[in-house]
Amino acid sequence: MLTILGFAMIATFLVLIMTKKMSPIAALVLIPALFCVAVGQGAQLGDYVIEGVGNLAPTAAMLMFAIVYFGVMIDVGLFDPIVRGILKFCRADPMRIVVGTAVLAAIVSLDGDGSTTFMITVSAMYPLYKRLKMSLVVMTGVAATANGVMNTLPWGGPTARAATALKLDASEIFVPMIPALAMGLLAVFVLAYVLGLRERKRLGMLTLDEALAREPEQETVSTGAGSTRGGSTGGTGTGGEDRLRKGASASGGGTGTGADADPAADPADEADDEEFQGLDPNRSTLRPKLYWFNAGLTAALLTAMIMELMPIPVLFLLGAALALTVNFPHMPDQRARIAAHADNVLNVSGMVFAAAVFTGVLTGTGMVENMADWVVGAVPDAMGPHMAIVTGLLSLPLTYFMSNDGFYFGVLPVLAEAGAAHGVSPLEIARASLAGQALHMSSPLVPAVYVLVGMAKVEFGDHTRFTVKWAVLTSLVVLGAGILFGIM
Repeated sequence: MLTILGFAMIATFLVLIMTKKMSPIAALVLIPALFCVAVGQGAQLGDYVIEGVGNLAPTAAMLMFAIVYFGVMIDVGLFDPIVRGILKFCRADPMRIVVGTAVLAAIVSLDGDGSTTFMITVSAMYPLYKRLKMSLVVMTGVAATANGVMNTLPWGGPTARAATALKLDASEIFVPMIPALAMGLLAVFVLAYVLGLRERKRLGMLTLDEALAREPEQETVSTGAGSTRGGSTGGTGTGGEDRLRKGASASGGGTGTGADADPAADPADEADDEEFQGLDPNRSTLRPKLYWFNAGLTAALLTAMIMELMPIPVLFLLGAALALTVNFPHMPDQRARIAAHADNVLNVSGMVFAAAVFTGVLTGTGMVENMADWVVGAVPDAMGPHMAIVTGLLSLPLTYFMSNDGFYFGVLPVLAEAGAAHGVSPLEIARASLAGQALHMSSPLVPAVYVLVGMAKVEFGDHTRFTVKWAVLTSLVVLGAGILFGIM
């Protein structure tokens, strides 16, 4: 019964958010609460929620201070050289812009943190997509899928969890997987190229001057499979140009001051060009004299994360405090920078604590354990010698519907034990378990995805409908390449 109710709860949640009958926060809270009562454990709801909040509180703290830290780094211009290089390649070509999105997301993903990747990618690319009236879910889908493949880095999380759960060395899992993961990343770039060609066909080729002469879309934004109202992806109301400027400032650290909605009426064409480039090169928050200090601080922070010198939330807390103090020594400036990123902090932390209700009920009631046992028990004995392939296939739905902790610490050891009984190495099982990460990064249980859709102003349901099929395809490419190369 718990197995059925667990799957029913997840299905109900996904249907409601994809059909936009409920907001993600409301669905994450109310649906599990109702199902908790349905299984006769309503009296324990409070305990489950508190336990879930306690488990996710470090993640919420990490995301809060990571948003502030990397928001400040964007404000002061640390990532401007990378962004300028990508944007110079993109020009006003929709195909190049989508490919550039994938490349930028993959490069920034090297730090192992999804929220960082999404903040930088959206900050750089959002104004371009808005100006050319491109599909914003193409941006979020490509960024999430690229980050999902790169999330398999040893310091990204899944590989370390698999190594810990099966008592293996992370390098023995990851290094042989590099060719398969490279094929997965290549699949993302091919996907970006194809989606970019679709956008180019839909919008046509523009010169930079023609693109600058366009007004950003105000009412309707295509989602790749049709159109949705501005409230879903781009906001509603008047003053589309003003909203674009403010959007670029909020995400890129500028101090945009509303302007006439007609670009042609703007006396400074050069200013328009800067807006189009995404990060205003003349914004007042730039700190060029502190560039190497900020680069060194970021490198030290990432090194400390990789070496696990301190818990990640503590590192970001200290890093954010130090970055604010050095770059903005005056209190009004510090308050202004914190206020500039407050919306993202509130949205993401709210989503994380709402997700704590969902995961708390799913775990506390025993639903997730029963679901995992049912899935493992459903594997025929004849598939025993092929448990690595079975693990790879199961990693797609299980890492989407479960947290990485739940899958790697709860399900993976069971799969490894079943494989060992048929002579399948735990290393093969561990490598196969990484195949589903491209899909996992769009799971409603991943806090970073709310950073992505929130900053891009895309409804989570729209992102899910568009992204899942491409993420599944990418995961299957990784799995197929692993089989082809004899890795699993």
